[in-house]
Amino acid sequence: MDINEIMNRAKAAQAQALASLHETEEKAEALASASSPEPAAPPEEAAAREAEQMAANAQRQVEILGQVFDGQTMAQMAANEEQLQQMMEQRVAEAASASTEAVMNQLFGEDMGVLAAALETLAMNDDCEGEDLDEEEETDDALYTLLDETMARLEALPEPAPVEYGRDPALWGRFGILLSGIVSTLNDHSLDGLDVEEHIPVLEQQVLSVVRRSWGIDGRGGLLEALRYLSQGGYTERYRFYCEAETPEELMTGDEDEDDREGVVRAWAFAQHYKERYSPAFMAGWDVGRAAMLARWGSYLGWITPEEAQGILWDLAQRAAQDLGGWREFAQSYLFGGLMWKLLCNSPAAGYLGYLADAATTLLVGKADGSGGQWRDFAWPARRRLGFTL
Repeated sequence: MDINEIMNRAKAAQAQALASLHETEEKAEALASASSPEPAAPPEEAAAREAEQMAANAQRQVEILGQVFDGQTMAQMAANEEQLQQMMEQRVAEAASASTEAVMNQLFGEDMGVLAAALETLAMNDDCEGEDLDEEEETDDALYTLLDETMARLEALPEPAPVEYGRDPALWGRFGILLSGIVSTLNDHSLDGLDVEEHIPVLEQQVLSVVRRSWGIDGRGGLLEALRYLSQGGYTERYRFYCEAETPEELMTGDEDEDDREGVVRAWAFAQHYKERYSPAFMAGWDVGRAAMLARWGSYLGWITPEEAQGILWDLAQRAAQDLGGWREFAQSYLFGGLMWKLLCNSPAAGYLGYLADAATTLLVGKADGSGGQWRDFAWPARRRLGFTL
């Protein structure tokens, strides 16, 4: 991204945001005069509310990324939450004492890094709007039906026929990067190369915060441990254990609270429901997709070298090609694992499945504006013939 493009985006974003603020203020004044004898809120308060909403939008981007990962790490998010909240409160306090123009100049002024982060957040908001089923309606049976229907819709999408990659490192390297496609698409990351974003300090800090909050990883050691977990066991082994257990109690240690126990019961019921249809190998997409994203994040943050990341992606690519037959099956596997994770966390899942399916559809079909379609434009590797070795 060159400086002229950044400046053009800055001006466009500022104008759009200002227009949106003014429109919000006018609507608020009209509503207040029609329904209440109290005077309309002054522009300063409107600006403060707008700044608070923008802070909430930024938080949503972090949460969407966090939803992709293992629930065991969520407790570690609390340590960083207070600092982030203080930053948000400070921004709102500053906005409350400033004019609308001053607020917008602060957010979209000369700091190009802040501008880039704001633009990424705005793009994320459009991609992540969705509706969960009401809590009473989101029964496990309803979620199974939703998963089956969503997977069937993905199966009906077009996909190029697999092709032979041979020993071509460029093809395998590109394939490894695209294995991170769902998470990358949800967060508007680049899929053009190993780096997920431009190396702008605020974007580097944003990615660092995401990895710390969602995985509890602070550096190289934690990253390699998480990658080892996903590549050597992950949810593939967890699903296997849950399929083999005769009762959910066999899977409990005795230290679980009521919510944890309910999550284990729900995940066990999920495995029992699907074990005749899907083997543990079908869970590979869920593990591989997250590991590929971690490898790219780790390289971007400098925790592993690009060569190390490429080696990790190579190994993940071999596993994906062995266990799965195409991009559609990979996406179905990702949804399958995502639902089991949500059930184990005892969390709402319908909206989350929608986000994942939308991202997979964008990758398989593309959008009207020409974006997306990375899976459509790059075929899955053909299964290797017996006796072929790399």
